[in-house]
Amino acid sequence: MRILVVCAGATGGAFGTLLQEAGRDVTYLVRERKAESLRRDGLRFVSPDADRTYPVQVLTTVGARAATQKPFDLVLITVKATAFSSAVTDLHPFIGESTRILPILNGMAHIDHLQAAHPGQILGGLARIVATLDGDVVHQRTPMSSLMVGSLTDIPVPEDIRNALDAPGIDLSVADDVMGALWDKWAFIAAASVINCLFRAPVGRVLDAGGEDSIHAAIHELEAVAARAGHPVSESAHGQAVALLTEWDSSFTTSLYRDLTAGLRSEVDHILGDYALRARTLQQPTPLLDLALIAIRANLSN
Repeated sequence: MRILVVCAGATGGAFGTLLQEAGRDVTYLVRERKAESLRRDGLRFVSPDADRTYPVQVLTTVGARAATQKPFDLVLITVKATAFSSAVTDLHPFIGESTRILPILNGMAHIDHLQAAHPGQILGGLARIVATLDGDVVHQRTPMSSLMVGSLTDIPVPEDIRNALDAPGIDLSVADDVMGALWDKWAFIAAASVINCLFRAPVGRVLDAGGEDSIHAAIHELEAVAARAGHPVSESAHGQAVALLTEWDSSFTTSLYRDLTAGLRSEVDHILGDYALRARTLQQPTPLLDLALIAIRANLSN
């Protein structure tokens, strides 16, 4: 199975390396500048148990090179939502009728987009890994490295894809209801981002300031949207959200909040904006989410 990993960043570099170590045929689709460094230096991956550097196969979006490639069997999209649109355009030469596409992004808009462009070829996917990119070095910060996949149709995940992704270092699971799992994660990320962005503080400081009731209200509000959409948050996911977001002295913040406070491009429209849009379509009130979006957008306009 030929696997194309879109972006050699933190998530893509980590999972791509683990797949390569298991003998999988992995290629990275990257920008020309990134391709030059990977061809020259290889990809260095530092995990809790090892520090290694491997030569890697790379492709760029340069037309002449892309045109000579045959379609891949499996495509892993590991970009942030801010780079998603350009990534989809770049992918076109590498996707055939039998290619399966596994996006690993937060939110849901990317799935709608991909299903419209490539109906029947999209898989649902969730990754749990704490990874960062320091320069060109991919660091896996904790031993946790899991990947959940599932079918978005009545056809099960193909066995060859399950076998390809079942590699040492990757805790692979196949979900019966991957759409429900995606909503579980999205509801949590959205609620946590509302809390961080509305009060401009980590969870522990919000609790210290007397915000526990507001935290519970945000969780309830965002989970109510998921329920109205037909994907009620599971009891286990709800319990985990409450435990994490009501932990005293916690320094927890979402990547969305960290990007905003650092002045970086963020996934605000993909994570919160699209959530609010779906809530309005479903006629489900979201007053805290709406306030958080006003606060974010007013700050961005300065």
